[in-house]
Amino acid sequence: MPRLLQADDAGILAAAERIRAGGVAAFPTETVYGLGASTFEPAALREVYRMKGRPGDNPLIAHVVDAVDAKRLVRGWDARCSRLAAAFWPGPLTLILPRGEAVPDEAVAGLGSIAVRSPMHPVARSLLYAAAGPISAPSANRSGHVSPTTAAHVVADFPLEPDLLVLDGGRAGFGIESTVLDLTAEEPVIRRPGSVTSEDLRRLLGPVKVAHAVEQGASPGTSLIHYAPDRPATMVPSVRLGAFLATLQEPAAVLALPGTEVRVPHVAIRMDPDAQGYARMLYAGLREAEATGLPRIVIEEPAGREGVWLAVLDRLRRATVRG
Repeated sequence: MPRLLQADDAGILAAAERIRAGGVAAFPTETVYGLGASTFEPAALREVYRMKGRPGDNPLIAHVVDAVDAKRLVRGWDARCSRLAAAFWPGPLTLILPRGEAVPDEAVAGLGSIAVRSPMHPVARSLLYAAAGPISAPSANRSGHVSPTTAAHVVADFPLEPDLLVLDGGRAGFGIESTVLDLTAEEPVIRRPGSVTSEDLRRLLGPVKVAHAVEQGASPGTSLIHYAPDRPATMVPSVRLGAFLATLQEPAAVLALPGTEVRVPHVAIRMDPDAQGYARMLYAGLREAEATGLPRIVIEEPAGREGVWLAVLDRLRRATVRG
C-alpha cells in the first residue's frame, strides 16, 4: 500500500525530496488529488504514465506557483493570459499554450502545446515551493476511473505501489477537475468545463467557444470514457427515475437528489441540490456507490444547465458512456 504522509512541514519536505530526486508523489489540490513528478524529469513522467495506465496521447498539467513560473514553460504569453492569471490564479483554471523549447515530450504527450495552472490548495503550493520547480500531474487514480478527492481514494487506487508517497490534505474543496481553456488560437476554446465557468470567462475575454470532446485531444482529460466507476452506470431524468428503477432486475446504488423516493432493494446516496455542492460530492458519491457492492449505478440527472452544472453534466455523461 502507498505511504500516507501528514501535510505538515515534514510530510511536504519528504514529498518534495522524492520529486526532486526524480520520483513520484501524490498531493492534494483544490480540484482533485494529483500524481506528480518534476516537469523536467522524463523518466519520472514516464513512471506517472505507467502507474496510472494512462494512454500516451493524454497530456499532463504542469502545476506552477504563479505566472512568472508559467512563462518559463510556454511561448506566446499575452495580455489575455495576464488577465486570466490575475482573475483566476491561483485557482481551478488551466491554460493551454504553445510549449517552451525546454519542456520534454513526456510532459505534453509529444504535443506542441502545454497545459499549465497555478493551484490554490495550500499544501500544493507548499509542495511547489519545496520542490523548487513545476510539477506535472494528472489525477491520482487509475486511468479512466473516478477521480480522487481524498487521500484514501488515492491509496485505494494504487494498492500495489508501496513506494508511492501520498500527502493527506483532506477532502478537495471543488471536487471536479479544473476548467481547461485553449489559447493556442485567436478564439479561446474551453476544452474541459470546470468550476471557472464559460460565463466567468466571457465576462473577462468576450467570445469563448465551448468544445464538446468526443476523443482525446490536446487537452488533458478529454477522453470520451473517463471519470467512470467500475460497473455499469446509467443517468436517468427525474421524471423517469421511478419507472426505470421498477424495471431493473437487480438492485442498484442510486445517486439521488433530496426528496426523490428510492425504494428497497435499491440504495440511495443523497446528493447536494446545489451545483457546487454536487460537484464537491460527485466523485465521492460514485466511489460510495461502488463500495455498496451492488451491480449497477443509477444517477438521477440534475436539471441545471448553466454554470458549474455544465461541468457536472460533462463528468456524468462520460461516467455513464458504458452504462
